[in-house]
Amino acid sequence: MLKRALFFSTPFCLSLKDNQMVINTKQMPDIKQTVPIEDIGFVVLEHQQTSITLPLLNALSDNNVAVIFCGENRMPNAMLMNLDSNTTQGESFRAQIDASEPLKKGLWKQVVEAKIRNQAALLNKLGKNGEKLKPYYTNVKSGDADNREGIAAKIYWNELFGDGFVRHREGVEPNNLLNYGYTLLRAAVARALMGSGLLPALGIFHRNRYNAFPLADDIMEPYRPYVDEIVYHMYINGMTELNKETKSQLLHILFTDTVFNKITRPLEVGLTMTTASLAKCYVGTSKKIVYPLLE
Repeated sequence: MLKRALFFSTPFCLSLKDNQMVINTKQMPDIKQTVPIEDIGFVVLEHQQTSITLPLLNALSDNNVAVIFCGENRMPNAMLMNLDSNTTQGESFRAQIDASEPLKKGLWKQVVEAKIRNQAALLNKLGKNGEKLKPYYTNVKSGDADNREGIAAKIYWNELFGDGFVRHREGVEPNNLLNYGYTLLRAAVARALMGSGLLPALGIFHRNRYNAFPLADDIMEPYRPYVDEIVYHMYINGMTELNKETKSQLLHILFTDTVFNKITRPLEVGLTMTTASLAKCYVGTSKKIVYPLLE
């Protein structure tokens, strides 16, 4: 079942009753809305005056809901994740920890190929020259030894947003929109990884002592163009400010269509297919990570 994403940009009081999230305000405590916990996949808490009870947080965690907390700048800066979201996660953790370097390099090769392929597909879809990227996704070496990903990225960004555009967290618009969209995507990937019994902290390629979710950063790479497409259309229509409207549009990334061998699934479901296939790669029952092709 497709899960709901709830976004709280104004002050609400959130609590739990009869396995339902109860939503009300301090000004009107008798007027309440309820949402079944089982229907929720993501919760974004943006307003600093929002209050949430511990029983509700535990219920959300028990149901593998990704709860994203925003700071005073209204940007996501923390996430609540379930530490026991898969009944076979002990076996999966061991396989993940014991993964050999050749296996991880082979998996990273697949990630890079899928990412560049989707970047090329997006450029073609937008009427731009995606063929420039074909030599890069067809010749990726194990572990991307010659950095095809980095070379392709420079070509991709210049084609997408024009010559001179540099993708950087502190860069010019629409980097702000990309940052927000990628943060939501990262949370969704981390949730899917935990649901597949994998540790987001153990990456394939990304390694940083200050990064709690390097595996999410690895696996989300081929999904980034889905965010880029939303941001591109916002950008060409003059929507460059990060506000309630643009954040709401970016939240729809979780429900955008993804296509796996002519089968269409919402991105949220597609992520579970990808992470489940990754878990099989770790335990040795499969050799291929399943990724969608952007259409």
